[in-house]
Parts: sequence; structure tokens; C-alpha cells
Amino acid sequence: MDESICIKCRGAKLLCGKSRCPVLVKYYKKMEVQPLIEKNLISGSSPPSIFVGRMGYPKVYAGPMLPPIKGDTSFMDTPELWHDKKIDDIVDFRMKLVRGKYRIDVSNAKGRIVEYTQEIAMASKPVEMEVQFEKKPRGIITLYDEVQPHGPSAPIKKLWIENAKVDKKIEKVFYDEMKSVDAIMWLYEEGTFVSSIQKVFSAGLFGIQKKFVPTRWSITAVDDTIGKKIIDEVKNYQWLNEYHVYYTKSLDNLWVILMYPSSWEYELIEAWYPNTTWNPLGKKIILFGDHEYYEGRSKYASIGGCYYSARLAVAEKLRKERRQGGAVVLREIHPGYIMPVGVWNVRENVRKALREEGKKFDDFRDALLFVSSLLHIPIKRWIETSNLIKRRLYQKKIEDFIK
Repeated sequence: MDESICIKCRGAKLLCGKSRCPVLVKYYKKMEVQPLIEKNLISGSSPPSIFVGRMGYPKVYAGPMLPPIKGDTSFMDTPELWHDKKIDDIVDFRMKLVRGKYRIDVSNAKGRIVEYTQEIAMASKPVEMEVQFEKKPRGIITLYDEVQPHGPSAPIKKLWIENAKVDKKIEKVFYDEMKSVDAIMWLYEEGTFVSSIQKVFSAGLFGIQKKFVPTRWSITAVDDTIGKKIIDEVKNYQWLNEYHVYYTKSLDNLWVILMYPSSWEYELIEAWYPNTTWNPLGKKIILFGDHEYYEGRSKYASIGGCYYSARLAVAEKLRKERRQGGAVVLREIHPGYIMPVGVWNVRENVRKALREEGKKFDDFRDALLFVSSLLHIPIKRWIETSNLIKRRLYQKKIEDFIK
């Protein structure tokens, strides 16, 4: 992007093409919270929330996050509860989360601050705490593709916390020294939120070595691990009998999910409109995606962590139905989606769509016509990008020919 475009525009002309100025959205939220953190000492209730960075790995910054607010702040770090939130709402409460930083070696993290950070990650309720920083927290809201945004940060000098109410399930996997995969799956089957499992995994509370994991990596690792385990189970079920189409809208994103009779296979395709986060300079809509067949993937999906988040939601639906099938998830990202809010957005909205009744069809082409009616982008472009839809259409033609 032209480096001078923001100076020329100043939020008035929307030269970037976005529906609102993301710089001003972040600025106004910063102005609201700045007076609350304009000091070296902050008291508040951590949701609970922690963050482990990845820069400089294996020596990274880790620590708790807290708002300058006391009380029930749990919603601030529970994306499973954000279905009805707007981007402004998310920026508002996430901007209030101040990140405390403490340098650690992920394989050999020691010290009282490390212990406190792990206690916070194990908590079942918000933890009242007080942090003395080496300097005033600074920086604008931090945005990542995988991770939900957070506010300013500063190195921790001292940290005090009240007795944390430890989650009994998390306490069990910690003291039983369960292997990471076993711990993840046990907590999941016991009803622990995926976001909570990701937090605990990041805090190095699983296994014997108890190694800290960067937050971005932990999010994808947990989505991937749970998804694979469920898919292994789904492969034992009979195929779907019909074609199913589900859809939902959120944060100016449109989601359409097509499920069909087949052995397990899956694809996620995203369409980024011009002047959205990952297509800031484009004049055209960009479509790209990744897929897997029955055997799964051997390489990390180029589309990123969202691939595994959506796959988990699809696998959950098939397991609930006790059926095996193929699934294509189509996502249109429109200009109103002015900044990334994390892959929870993908997982939770695909889950939301799949909780609905959906539409059923006996024929693949009828299902595809309905999919086309829901999308803004012509179905031809989706078919050109999709490996699974093209493959199925081609196979259908061969079957018709044989008949």
C-alpha cells in the first residue's frame, strides 16, 4: 500500500476502500482505555488470560493479560461467547487487555512470575491481580490472523495475584502428567472450551516436560489435534444419505457449508474482497484454499490456522450425526471486515452455521444451485478454485456416461 495514503486520507475519504477507517477505530478505542493504564501499576481481574509470544523462540516473552477492571471479565477471553459481537465491540474489550511480558526459555521457564502465569492459565474464574510494570504500557492494539487482538504491553517488574480458583479438570491433567494429545482430548470430551484448552497448552501445563508453547501455535495445534481424532472416528461411520447446505453471516463474512455423501474429504476456500485485510491493494476478489482427501494432509495448510478451525467444526457435526462425508466450506470476506480478529471467528461461525437445520437435497447439482444462490461471487469462480467440487462434478459426468 502507498505509505502516504493514510496521511492523504486522514480517515475522511476512505482512500483504502474500506467501509470504515481501521486506524481511527483502533485510535478511538485506545483513547478510551489510555487514561486507565497511564501508570506503571495496574490492578484488575484477568479473565483469566495469558499470552506467549513467538519472536526469538525458544526464548520468548510470556505473561498474563489483565484489564484495569475488576469483576467478571471472563467474556473478554472466551471467544465461544462472542457470536453476537461486532468488530467494534471486540476491539473495545480486547483493547483493555494489557499484556504483561516476562522473558522465558520455553523449555526451562522458572521463577515466581512463571508460576503465577501458569496458575492464572489453570483458573476457572477471573483472577484478581496487580502488576507493576517496568514502564507504562505502550503500543497500539495488536492484530494477528490466528489470535484474538489485545491491547498495549510492557515488561513485568512485579506481580501479585489472589488465590486462583483452579479448574479441577485442568488440575487433574497437570498432576497426572498426561501426554499433550491425551490431555487435549480428555479436556475436550469433558466439555472444556477449546479456547481454554489452547490457553492451558500454551502455558506448558501438559506432559512431563511442561514446555511453554507460543499462543499462535497452540491455537492451531489444539484445533488440529481434536479435529484429527474426531475425523478418525468419523471414518468408521456410514456415509451421509443426502446433500446438506448450511450458511450464516457474521462480521461482514458470509459462510456456506456444503456436505455430501462421500468418504471423508474436506476443503476450505476463502474469497477476500478488495480492501480487506489480506487483499488491501487488490482490484479483484482473490480466492484461494486448501483441501484434503481421506488420508489427510502431510503439510501445513497454506491458508493458515483457519483451515484447522473450520475442519474441527465440520468434524464435530459429522460425529454428532454419526455419519461420514465430504465437506466444502466457502467463506466470503467483505470490506466491512476491516481487521482480523482471530481464527475463533472461523471455528465459531462454522459451528454456528452447522447448528442450524440446513437445507437437504437428493442431487449434487441441486445443492450446488442453492449454494450459488447464497453467494455473492458467481459459482463458476468457486468451482474453478475448488479441487473437491471439480472432482465431484467430473466424476458425476463419468457416472452418467457409464449409465
